Order: sequence, then C-alpha cells, then structure tokens
Amino acid sequence: MLTIVWDVDDVLNDLMRSWFEQEWLPAHPDCKVDYAGITENPPHHVLGIRKEEYLASLDSFRLSDKARLMQPNKGIIAWLQRGGDQFRHVALTARPLPTVPPAAEWVFRHFGDYIRVFGVVPSRQEAHIPRYDQSKAEFLQWLSKADVLVDDSQENIEAANSIGVKGILYPQPWNRSELTVPETLDLLSATCELEGKRHPT
Repeated sequence: MLTIVWDVDDVLNDLMRSWFEQEWLPAHPDCKVDYAGITENPPHHVLGIRKEEYLASLDSFRLSDKARLMQPNKGIIAWLQRGGDQFRHVALTARPLPTVPPAAEWVFRHFGDYIRVFGVVPSRQEAHIPRYDQSKAEFLQWLSKADVLVDDSQENIEAANSIGVKGILYPQPWNRSELTVPETLDLLSATCELEGKRHPT
C-alpha cells in the first residue's frame, strides 16, 4: 500500500480560519483584513502585529475548547470514505510540543478510521527538548515510508519533492496553488494511481 502523509493544521482542519474568525476578529473588530487577505503564513505582517503576539494568540486558541470543536475537513473525509482504505495514512504536524496532545486527540477522534500514525516536528525548539528532526522533510526521510505528502506549505512540498516524496499543495490564501479543493483531491487520486503503477505490490 502507498502511504499518504497529511498535514494537520489547515489541511485536515481549518485552524487558521477558525482562529482568525473566532479569536482574532472578535478581539479586533476594527481589523480590515478578511481571510482571503491572509496571504502570508505566519500572517503577523498582514495583520500589522509582532510575530510573538500572533503566536501567543494562536497557541492559546490551539489549547481552547473552540479548537477542540473544529470540524474536520469534509472534502478529505469524503475522499477517504471513497477509497481511503487503499492506502496507509500518517498525520504529520509542526507545532509547539505543549499544543500537540489536543491535536493528536482531535485527529484520532475524526480520522482514526484511517490515520494510525501521528508524527510531530516541534515548530519551536527549546534547549531541554531532544533534537531529532528540524523539518518535515527530515521526518519523512527518517520514516522512509511516505509516498505522498499533502501540505499547505510550498516550502514543505518542495522539500518533499526533493527527497522523492510526491507533494500535493493544499490550497490556502498564503500559497501559490491555483486549484480548488476538489481539483486538489482529484490530483491526489491521480498521483496515487500513478505512484501505485510505478510501485506495484
């Protein structure tokens, strides 16, 4: 079976939109930016704030009941229900370690029928934390099982491609994808079909 690795935030869930609409906008009603205007990630320059302020707000949201109640990506759920059992699935997130436990619980609650492995690359290293992987690409090299990565970061996609993992860029306002979500999932299906022919079991 091919192995698909799924980014968690802004792919399996809608973290940035949820944070922006439920946390940031209510606290900043004079904000002139809408979600489509978040053309950078992190978006602190777009919002005119310090990066530290943005990260503190996002981390607080990640640990909140609002984040726990985020709905899973319906398009991906439907894609998995149509044929997800033909592949192995891994969730891979880049988060500060203190915010990982609720993310793992959320993933297995919503995607546990398909995703059986959860990986994390700490997004902020602290001196007392062992250093294993510095990037998702390094994690994927160590894992050595990944065939396809679905991620909203152009940088992560390019890094995956450079190590032989096919990257599928999930559309968000801050990346260069020109595809809709349905078109992206169709591309994923086509990529998996092609990779399956190249590596028959």
